[in-house]
Amino acid sequence: MSDLVTVILAAGKGTRMKSALPKVLHKAGGKAMVAHVLAAAKAAGATRQIVVTGFGGDQVREALAGQAEFVTQTEQLGTGHAVKMTAPLLKDTQGTIMVLCGDTPLLTGALLKKLYDEHIAAQAKATVLTAVMPDATGYGRIIRQADGSVEKIVEHKDATEAERAVKEVNSGIYCFDAQALFAALEKVTNDNAQGEYYLPDVLGILKKQGERIWAVAADDFEETLGVNSRAQLAKAEHILRQRKNEELMAAGVSIIDPATTFVDADVEVGRDTVLYPMTYLESGTVIGENCEIGPSVRIQNTKIGNDVTGQFLYAHDAVVDDHVKLGQFVHLRPGTHICEGVKIDNFIEVKNSTIGKGSKLPHLSYIGDCDMGENVNMGCGTITVNYDGKKKFRTKIGNNAFVGCNSNLVAPVTVEDGAYIAAGSTITQTVPKDTLAVARARQKNITGWVDKRKR
Repeated sequence: MSDLVTVILAAGKGTRMKSALPKVLHKAGGKAMVAHVLAAAKAAGATRQIVVTGFGGDQVREALAGQAEFVTQTEQLGTGHAVKMTAPLLKDTQGTIMVLCGDTPLLTGALLKKLYDEHIAAQAKATVLTAVMPDATGYGRIIRQADGSVEKIVEHKDATEAERAVKEVNSGIYCFDAQALFAALEKVTNDNAQGEYYLPDVLGILKKQGERIWAVAADDFEETLGVNSRAQLAKAEHILRQRKNEELMAAGVSIIDPATTFVDADVEVGRDTVLYPMTYLESGTVIGENCEIGPSVRIQNTKIGNDVTGQFLYAHDAVVDDHVKLGQFVHLRPGTHICEGVKIDNFIEVKNSTIGKGSKLPHLSYIGDCDMGENVNMGCGTITVNYDGKKKFRTKIGNNAFVGCNSNLVAPVTVEDGAYIAAGSTITQTVPKDTLAVARARQKNITGWVDKRKR
């Protein structure tokens, strides 16, 4: 399918969204709606993709940099005018141009491939993607001839009673013979109430020329749905997440309650992993095999290995190796690397740190900007004091070190291999290898002090 080029219309403001963000950049399933469209087109075999921008064009170009070519529709003068803006890039193109809408995130590669394949098989100059709607009110109806070709597309307001009974409607997605498309666009006028140039007029022009116009019906009308409001965006979000959950379960992932499990489109989860309720796996996340994730977790852009358990946690921009146990109310912040076999219990925050293989962080600790070795035991309430009010400093802890409860390690500081730190110590200097550091005031008991208070 080397001759398939796509044109994606993404110039509209989307006034019903009531947003400063271009409509096509609103996210569903963890990525911008227009990114879903690009992915579907690529999966269908498109080798070249042109995005027509308008409102918020700079934002769209930045978001899709490297994924497509761009043209600008300075004035939004209709869909026909938008496609015509691509003429400088595509006027000499031979083959097929598929016109897509940037606000249709539910499109699939399989559906677009079906559209293209049937367009070619029908030897049509234009093919429209259609959908059979349960409620077709407001949609343009597809009126077919006996051989299945399109006789006409009639708008709801102009349709007869018999035509309104037809449930097959125009999705606004088309395949065109490239040369026929641009020749017909030259004949499209703006002689209408809105003063705009409409792409569907191309079909009428080609029909009058005796060319064959074909139609391909989607198996599921939901795949063709566009998004024009926040409510419709929420519906698309629901459908995409349902698809993702079904995809994961078919691949060997157990989801205890799909209704409360939210997984973005690009997330990967290994087989035999169990996802418990209220689990949120967001864009860029990879989960290995045989894990137990949830309940009540949020994981963003984090890679997690095999045989990892985690519940009631928040992890973002982190890496967790195999055989790690993450307890309740753990926060893994950016730059964190939890190595194999680490055990982290309750109420732990780790930031920009490496926790070495087999180390233990029992509970109630903050570990920030720390390079921790293997088989380290951190007592409860331990803090790496990494900030002096102006700069951040690192703490280095060697292999097999033992840090007693309620200790403060004031960076920059090093605790060498096999060193011990007594509970309640505030460490400000290097603790040499295989030594015990005690940094606390000596206890003093005052006899009779309580009795004096009672007087």
